[in-house]
Order: sequence, then structure tokens, then C-alpha cells
Amino acid sequence: MKKTALFLAVAASLLAPAASLQARPKLNPQQQLDKLLAGRVAGKPVNCISTNESHDSQVIDNTAIVYGFGNTIYVNRTTHPESLDSDDIQVIKIWGSQLCDLDTIQLHDRSGGFWHGFVGLEKFVPYRRVSRPS
Repeated sequence: MKKTALFLAVAASLLAPAASLQARPKLNPQQQLDKLLAGRVAGKPVNCISTNESHDSQVIDNTAIVYGFGNTIYVNRTTHPESLDSDDIQVIKIWGSQLCDLDTIQLHDRSGGFWHGFVGLEKFVPYRRVSRPS
């Protein structure tokens, strides 16, 4: 009897975190972008960003591509954002060391490798962290 009670207690404690994770609502794409931009202020849009300095990029499904540059991130709300899928592979033809508005990105399905569509880049909007007064 004690073994059964102990087993039930351990099973319940193991299942509780899993249940709480499932209960957490998944953020929609705009909420994901809002979370990335929290505490940041938009700057003047720019035509190009350097590919040499970018540390990472993130696709927000059906919304935008976000490029990381240390304390600054650049958001590009592409043409045809409905084609953006974080599971797709981006094929970019870069002329020089900059990624610019008017450049295009081909999207390929990751599992099958077939062509999925394309997006055109627009202006890049920089978002910088707001410095807190001392």
C-alpha cells in the first residue's frame, strides 16, 4: 500500500510540470515579435544591413525576419509575409557584403527541399534597447 501511494505521489509530481507547460498558451506571430521588441525603440528605417556583422536571424512565421546585431535588432517586414515559415530554408543571393531592400529570398521546404516561394525585402527597421536612467 505504501509503495502504491509513493508511486502515485511521484507520478503526480512528474506530470504536474508537463501539464503546466501544456496549459501555457502559444504566442501568435505578432506576440512573438512584440516579445522580441519589448524594451526597444524603433529607429529610422535603413535600406541595407551588413551581412558581416549580423549574428543571427529569426523568421517570425507570416510576419517578418529579424536580424540580430548585438544590442540592435533589425526587423524586415517583407513582401508576401504570408510565405514566411520558420521551418523553411532561406536561399539568399547577396551582391557584396550587404543585404538590401529589393533583394529577394527564395524559400525551400526543409523536409522535401522543394521550392516553397519567395519574399522581397523591404526597409530594415532598427530597434535599440532603451537605456534606463541611472
